[in-house]
Amino acid sequence: MLTALEQGVKGGVWFSLMDKVYNLSNLQGAFLKVRANRGVAGCDHQSVTMYEERLAANNGELSEQLRTDEYRPQKIRRVHIPKPGSRETRPLGIPTVRDRTVQTALRNVIEPIFERNFAQQSYGFRPGRGCKDALRRVDELLKSGYRYVVDADLKGYFDTIPHEALMTLVEKKIADGRVLKLIRAFLTQGVMDGMETWTPTRGSPQGAVISPLLSNIYLDPLDHLMEEAGIEMVRYADDFVILCRSREEAKEALTRIRSWTVQADLKLHPDKTHIAAANSESFEFLGYLFSKGRRMPRKKSINKLRETIRSKTRRTNGHSLQIIIEDVDRTLRGWFEYFKHGSFKTTYGGLDGWTRRRLRRILLKRHKLRRHSGLGTAHHRWPNKFFADHRLFSLEVASDFLISGVRSLPDLGGNSLSGGGLRRIGVAHQYERRGK
Repeated sequence: MLTALEQGVKGGVWFSLMDKVYNLSNLQGAFLKVRANRGVAGCDHQSVTMYEERLAANNGELSEQLRTDEYRPQKIRRVHIPKPGSRETRPLGIPTVRDRTVQTALRNVIEPIFERNFAQQSYGFRPGRGCKDALRRVDELLKSGYRYVVDADLKGYFDTIPHEALMTLVEKKIADGRVLKLIRAFLTQGVMDGMETWTPTRGSPQGAVISPLLSNIYLDPLDHLMEEAGIEMVRYADDFVILCRSREEAKEALTRIRSWTVQADLKLHPDKTHIAAANSESFEFLGYLFSKGRRMPRKKSINKLRETIRSKTRRTNGHSLQIIIEDVDRTLRGWFEYFKHGSFKTTYGGLDGWTRRRLRRILLKRHKLRRHSGLGTAHHRWPNKFFADHRLFSLEVASDFLISGVRSLPDLGGNSLSGGGLRRIGVAHQYERRGK
C-alpha cells in the first residue's frame, strides 16, 4: 500500500482492501490503540480489560468474521454529556470494544488513501496536526493583515451528515465492495439511548473511531473550494474560521459557504455564524476567545475547568488529600499546557485561590469543623504554603515561569509568587540561560 500510495493506483481507485483490514497484525495494532484510549464498555458491557484477557481468540474471531462477511456491528450506547455553560447536552456514541477495534483497523487502511489529498487548511483529526497548529495559523493570518473573520458553525454536523452523499465521496477512491459495505454498516448501526433503540438515517456518531475521518471526507470539497478561490480558511473538524482582508471579502466568503452548505444538505447555525472585525470585535475558535488582538480562554473553557475540578474536590471524596491533589494537578497541568499562550495572567490567581478553597472545604469536613465557622480561618490553618508543600500546581507561578523566559516548566508544585516562588523563577531562568 505504501508503494502504491507513492506511485498511485490505476484511476486513483482502490479495489482490494478488505484483506488488509482483517489482517491479524492490523487488528492487533488496532486494539493497542483502543486500549491506549482507555474508553468505557459499550452495550455488551465488555471492558477493554475483559477483551484483552482473550485477545488472540477475540481478534482471531473478528478476522474470520470479516473474511467471511459474517461480521455485524453491535449497537452503539448513546450517552448525553453536558455542554459547559449551557443547559444543552452533546450526544456521544460509545461502540463496543470489539467494534472500536474493527473501526480502528479499517481507519488504519483507508486513512492514508484520503489523507494524501486533504487540503492544507484542515487540521482536525489528522496525523501530525492538531489544535495548536490551527491556532498558530490563525495567529499568523491575523498578524499578516487579515482583519475580518467569518466565524462559522455547522449546526449538529456529526448527526446530520447525509449518508448517500458521503458514500459517493468515499466511492471516488474505494471500489472494494466489502469495505464499502463495512462503512455503511457503521453508519447505520443501531443506537441504544436509554430504553429506546433506533437506526440512524443520517450522521456519523461522535465517539465512533471512524467518524472523524468520515467527517473530514465530507468537508474536504469545501476545503478545496475555499483553497481554489484563494480564501484563507482554518478548519478543525466542523469548527472553522475564514480570515479576510476586508469586510467585502468576508461577505463574499460567507455567501460561498452558505451556498455550499445548502448543496451539501447541511445547515449553518444562525446564531453562531457571523462576521467580526478582529481589531474591535471578538470571535471564538477551539476554546479560545480572540478579542482586540488578544487571545484568551473563552468563558466556557474556564467553566469547564471549574466543573472538572469541582467533580474531583467534593467534600465526600474518600481519597487521601495527596491523591486528590495529584488528580487535580493532572487537570491543571493539561489545561495550562493548552491555554498557556493566551493573554490571561490576571485570572490565574483567581483560579488558584478557588482551587485551594475547594481543598480547604475537604479539610474542614475531615477535621469536623463547621463550614461556616471554620472557613473564615481555614486559610490560616492551611495557608498557601501548605498546598505548595503538597505540590499543588499553580497556574500563576507557571505563567510567571514562561514570562521570565523559561522554555520548559520544572515541577512547580504550588509555590506562591511571594518569597521562594519568585526566587525559584529567577534560579530556573539562570539555569536555562546557562544551558543546564
